[in-house]
Amino acid sequence: MPETLFGLPAHPLIVHATVVLVPLGALLVLLHALWPAARRRLGIVTPLVALVGLVLTPLSTASGEDLERMVGRSSLIEAHSELADGLLPWMVALFVMAVVVHLLGRRPAGARRVVGLVAAVLAVIAVVGVTQQVVRIGHSGAEATWSDVSSGGTADGD
Repeated sequence: MPETLFGLPAHPLIVHATVVLVPLGALLVLLHALWPAARRRLGIVTPLVALVGLVLTPLSTASGEDLERMVGRSSLIEAHSELADGLLPWMVALFVMAVVVHLLGRRPAGARRVVGLVAAVLAVIAVVGVTQQVVRIGHSGAEATWSDVSSGGTADGD
């Protein structure tokens, strides 16, 4: 993976795509699992968006490791990196649930009542897990990025 894209570190560029598509995938899974009208309209879009988010997750992690080598280690970067490593299992769960709710949505309503309820509960768990992990990773990344910017002063030091 290239360390830079268009002269900029690859990590922020890849992470911005991840930060958009992972929560979008989570929202689509939630809609797909809980709202029959959305289920009919979303179709294959839900698992496809979740798949792209799943693929972007290790790319974000790898580009972050490249950036870490460029800027050096710190306790904040290390904490951010550890949190980021925890996203992949949640994304696997989200993708699996995206596929499950998509496939269940294609079956007759009577055939999916109990299985659909279990799938909806598991989908909600995956959505909550992904969402909390993305928020924690984003917050720690912002702390690592902006920690040396002085608070309360101006650029002139006033």
